Amino acid sequence: MSTLVIADHNHGQFNAATHNVVAAAVQLGADVHVLVAGLNVSEAAEAAAKISSVSKVLVADHAVYEHNLAEPMAALVSGLAADYDAVLALANTTGKNFLPRVAAILDVEQISDIIAVVSADTFKRPIYAGNAIATVKVNEPKKVITVRSTGFDPVGEQAACAIEPVTVVVENALSAFSGEELAKSDRPELTAARVVISGGRGMGNGENFKLLDGIADKLSAAIGASRAAVDAGFVPNDMQVGQTGKIVAPELYIAVGISGQIQHLAGMKDSKVIVAINKDEEAPIFQVADYGLVADLFTALPELEQAL
Repeated sequence: MSTLVIADHNHGQFNAATHNVVAAAVQLGADVHVLVAGLNVSEAAEAAAKISSVSKVLVADHAVYEHNLAEPMAALVSGLAADYDAVLALANTTGKNFLPRVAAILDVEQISDIIAVVSADTFKRPIYAGNAIATVKVNEPKKVITVRSTGFDPVGEQAACAIEPVTVVVENALSAFSGEELAKSDRPELTAARVVISGGRGMGNGENFKLLDGIADKLSAAIGASRAAVDAGFVPNDMQVGQTGKIVAPELYIAVGISGQIQHLAGMKDSKVIVAINKDEEAPIFQVADYGLVADLFTALPELEQAL
C-alpha cells in the first residue's frame, strides 16, 4: 500500500507547498503518489512528477474538477482511496473544504493540521491557538490528514516519474461554480513569500498601510495584516495572518503596530526571524520577537525604508 497526496494548484498553476505535504507523506514510510485534478493541468502534473520521492502522478483532467468543488473532489478522492493507506492534502481553504468529506465517506476520523509525524500512526498538531501541541495516535484503517506546510521543510526535485491518467469522471449535481473575484498583486503570495511585513491596529487607518509599500518593495516582501486591522476595515481579509487567517513561516517576519495576541501569533510564530516594531514596550509581540524596536512606527518606518 502507499500514500496519496493531493496536489494543490490554482487553475494549473502549481503550489510549491505541495513539496511540504510530500515531505510529511515520506515520513509515513510508504510509496508516495500524487493526484493532480483539474482542467488543463498538464503543467501542474509535470511539476508534481519532479517532486523528490514521488513514484507516480495521477492526473484527473476534466471540466468537473476545474474549480476544485468539494463534492466532485471528495467523490474522486474517496474512490481512489481504496488503494492507499493514507490521503494527505494541504491544510488550506481547498484541502479543508473537500478532505473532511472524504473522511466522512470513508467513515474515518480526520487528523487536521499536523505539524510533525512521530510514526506511521502518531502525529503532532497544534491546539488552543498553538499554545499547546497534542500528540495524537490514530487507529483508523485509513488515515485522512491535512498538513500544515509550515511544519515541514519542502523536499527537493528529481527526474520526472511516471504520469498516469485517471479516467474517472464524477457526476456532480449538488453544486455548481458561480464565479470568483481574484485579488491581483505584483507582490509574492503571503504563504509563499520569503519575507512578510504586516501591519496592525497601530497603523491607524488603511491609508497608512502605504508606509509598508516602500519597505516591501525593497525586500521583495508580501504585505499582511492582523485581524484587528482587517476587522477595522483598514485592509481586505485576504491579507489577514493568524489563526483565522493565513499561516505563514517566512525567513523574515516584520510585525508593525501589532500587539501580538495569541490568535495572531498562531499564524506567524514559526517564522525563522521575527522583528517587532511597537511603541508599547509591554506588547506581547516582544515575547516572541528575535529583534524588537520600541518606537513610533510613523517615525521608524520612513527611517527603515531610507536605511534599506
